[in-house]
Formats: sequence, C-alpha cells, structure tokens
Amino acid sequence: MTLTHTQNTRKSGMTLIELTVVILVLLSLISILFVGARAWKKGSDRAGCIMNIRNVQQGVRSFQNINGHNAGDTIAGARSEIIGRGKFVESTPICPGAGTYRYGDDDLPVVGDLYMTCSLSASDKHVPSTFSDW
Repeated sequence: MTLTHTQNTRKSGMTLIELTVVILVLLSLISILFVGARAWKKGSDRAGCIMNIRNVQQGVRSFQNINGHNAGDTIAGARSEIIGRGKFVESTPICPGAGTYRYGDDDLPVVGDLYMTCSLSASDKHVPSTFSDW
C-alpha cells in the first residue's frame, strides 16, 4: 500500500499590487494630514493675532479710564504708557503669523477704531470680525 501525500504549498506575503495600494492609501492619508495641519496653523495664527489686538485695545481703554482721558485725546508717548514692563500690556506683541503690527499715533482711538492693526489684515483676515464696541 502506497500513501500519496499531497502538500499545498502556499507562500505568505503580499503581491506587488497589494503593496502599491497600501502605499497609495498611506500617502493619501499623509497628504490630508498636512493640508489639515496647515489650515489649523493658519487659523491658530489668526486667533493669536486677534487676541493680541484685543489685549492692546483693552490696555488702551484701561489707560484711558484710569487716567481720565477721553477717546480721541492726544497723549504724547501713549504707546510707551500702554505697552511695556509693568504697564497695561506687559510686552510688545508679536504676530504669530509673521506679520507686523502698526500702532496708532499718540491719539487714543474712539470706540469702534483699533489702536493696533496687523499687516496681514487684508490677506489672512488678521482682524476681529466685530470690534465696534471695543
């Protein structure tokens, strides 16, 4: 009596097409991640810039109220009275989006005007949506 032994030999692994599909899926996910991260960074830069503008505006209003000045008054060296160590705004703000800030002159702004604006206001909308009551 002879026994026949059949052996199924199956190689484990992936075919070239399967490997290509896996690589393409991973590359697609990575590209989506980079696009999302860039949008998140841009949004967080905008939010940080608006917070800087708001903080300086609050410092201007605090200076104005504490010293009994009216909106529109001209104060020599107003910026140095508002921004600096031990002042209403502790340090000079820096735009997180690499823009530059432009400060008002020595005139205290009226309500609805900003004392500080960002150079990226037009392109990236580094400006608050509403500031009419600031």
